[in-house]
Amino acid sequence: MKRDVRILLLGEAQVGKTSLIMALVGEEFPEEHGWLEQSLLALQVPPRAEEITIPADVTPEKVPTHIVDYSESEQTEDELQEEIAKANVVCVVYDVTKEATIEKIRTKWIPMVNGGVEKGSRIPIILVGNKSDLQVGSSMDVILPIMNQFSEIETCVECSAKNLKNISELFYYAQKAVLHPTAPLYDPEEKQLKPACAQALTRIFNLSDQDNNQILSDDELNYFQKSCFGNPLAPQALEDVKMVVWKNTTDGVQDNGLTLNGFLFLNTLFIQRGRHETTWTILRRFGYDDELELTDDYLYPQFRLPPGCSTELNHLGYQFLQRLFEKHDKDQDGALSPAELQNFFSVFPCVPWGPELYNTVCTTDKGLLSLHGFLCQWTLVAYLDVRHCLECLGYMGYPILSEQDSQTQALTGTAMPSPPVVAWVPPLTHPASLLPVTREKRIDLEKGQTQRNVFLCKVLGARGAGKSAFLQAFLGRSLAAQRENPGVPSLYAINTVHVSGQEKYLILYEVSADTKFMKPSDTACDVACFIYDPSDPRSFSYCASIYKQHYMDSQIPCVFVASKTDLPEASQQPALSPTEFCYKHCLPPPFLFSCHSQGLPSTTVYTKLATAATFPHLNAVELGAASFWLRVALGTAVTALVGFTLYRVLAKNN
Repeated sequence: MKRDVRILLLGEAQVGKTSLIMALVGEEFPEEHGWLEQSLLALQVPPRAEEITIPADVTPEKVPTHIVDYSESEQTEDELQEEIAKANVVCVVYDVTKEATIEKIRTKWIPMVNGGVEKGSRIPIILVGNKSDLQVGSSMDVILPIMNQFSEIETCVECSAKNLKNISELFYYAQKAVLHPTAPLYDPEEKQLKPACAQALTRIFNLSDQDNNQILSDDELNYFQKSCFGNPLAPQALEDVKMVVWKNTTDGVQDNGLTLNGFLFLNTLFIQRGRHETTWTILRRFGYDDELELTDDYLYPQFRLPPGCSTELNHLGYQFLQRLFEKHDKDQDGALSPAELQNFFSVFPCVPWGPELYNTVCTTDKGLLSLHGFLCQWTLVAYLDVRHCLECLGYMGYPILSEQDSQTQALTGTAMPSPPVVAWVPPLTHPASLLPVTREKRIDLEKGQTQRNVFLCKVLGARGAGKSAFLQAFLGRSLAAQRENPGVPSLYAINTVHVSGQEKYLILYEVSADTKFMKPSDTACDVACFIYDPSDPRSFSYCASIYKQHYMDSQIPCVFVASKTDLPEASQQPALSPTEFCYKHCLPPPFLFSCHSQGLPSTTVYTKLATAATFPHLNAVELGAASFWLRVALGTAVTALVGFTLYRVLAKNN
């Protein structure tokens, strides 16, 4: 909605433009007194009033209003065109007693204001019939053909500056034409809603239909009414509304509820009866601007993401998403079919997920999106791109349906161990308590605990090392299952793992072997997983090189994984074997992994990765590396001791 309104008054000389402004401001007409009436009246009413500004607190819509007069004798044509360009609405004033001033509306003033302007961009016009006190009857019979000819004419008001009739109403309608314009909503020639308006109202209907049965029940209508207008409808008023729709449509009411066609008819009726502010109140409550686009303020509320932090959905966000999942799971099979998923995204301008979704999250045995996979995908969106996540929550109607100020209350900011992977968004202006941010990672390391629930693992390795299969195995798919249904590849895989009895989300990201690691974000993650193929003699050298160049001196936990252990092992090219390399750099020994078996792949390695990400303060010794090498050392010592003892016994016997 516009922040201020500029009203320009045009019309022939002596129609009373200036008197109307003076009557509004002073609430009196400059009366003539005594003799020489005409001369005195000319002195009292100047040729042109100065620009008047009405403060916001005294206007019905609480918006500052500027009223500008025009005088043909004092202003040039260029000055007039400049004022027209600045005006939000034009009041064309005519004298109800002089037909010549009415004819000029059609032949002069409207062409001057909107001549050559495209239909959708025309300035709204209010026709003002002044001096109604001098005429018995109305001029509307003459005016109606003009109103039918020019669709930009919002309304016509007959008034009198002398007896103050309809003066306030005149400027109210002018303000209303700007703040609640008819043009974006309704086509008067077709007598129907414009496509953009019908589309926006359809989205609002779908959001308000909380049980997804294509009918707004009494409870849903009252929730909608209270959300938009502050109070529910009285039971009788609700029945009256449905009765009006039932009498005027064939399918507007079904099962004692309002259908989409009934909802659209009701808004059409509001507009046709001059109550388009009602429809605008609905549209603006759901985030729409004057062009019927969702505003940036609605889609992208300000959210502060400090450096070194990530974003996660909180319990409010997960509860909201679960409700929407259950709403759209019409067959209640615990999964969303492609048709149900398409219906879920009907309130979006386009479907934000591609076919790679089914290789990013877990699916059912039939390949459908389960609730677990659905929540995992939204967890991934919130972590990778908070701006896009806020946008999606806005499309889903989170602020309205959850009765919250904005989508930010579905998210939590948490500290990360490295530069963030999400885009920066503007600083937060909401109270900080709504979006708690965990302490710095430095303190997490000192305290030995973290408040985070989502961790990013970058999977690195040479081409052909088995990175993609490793990601798919995380989703419970064996190599045979992957080959049977390959699907569209995804660089991400997300699932849950349990760490010390708590459920954590682990995101695996496959890093291309061609990555150059030119900036900090290329290496940033919570844990790095280096995968090599033991059957390829050159596979481990890539991992060793990347580790030494980019991870050796970082605080990022690193885990080496030997994939394809079902294949014969080959000697690796570096002088040190993978086991010796890990020992030298105080890393846990390589973890052996294969997804070649017919059953579900083992989840042990993923738990190990999540544990390393959750407890980065623990060094490799505490995570089990030294326990391995300690066992080796103890075994060697015991062997030596037994050998020495045996030697002494044999020597003594000899």
